[in-house]
Amino acid sequence: MASFEQAVLRVEKEREFEELKNAIGRAFASDQVEGLLKRLARRKVRIRNWDSVLAKGAFDPVKPDAKSVYESLPVSDQAQIREFYLFRLEEVSPKLRERFHRLYQYY
Repeated sequence: MASFEQAVLRVEKEREFEELKNAIGRAFASDQVEGLLKRLARRKVRIRNWDSVLAKGAFDPVKPDAKSVYESLPVSDQAQIREFYLFRLEEVSPKLRERFHRLYQYY
């Protein structure tokens, strides 16, 4: 029986990739995540909609140019950033996820 092994993709624009990854990490830090969730709630953005999150400037406090940096990345790097973002949003504490349950709804 074969097991699934995720392919490792090489990052092409390492500096920009790391900048954006660090900004996402800072936004989801335990002392910052509530602010991010509040910004998303005020802007009526679903947290899993990455494109809307970027378009509405949710990362402006930690990375004002996040959208332009993301758009400068090649598609493979963009996919890895999206995956990292989705992974981090699922790590938010259950207490905060319950408090901001509308952000986490699928529809």
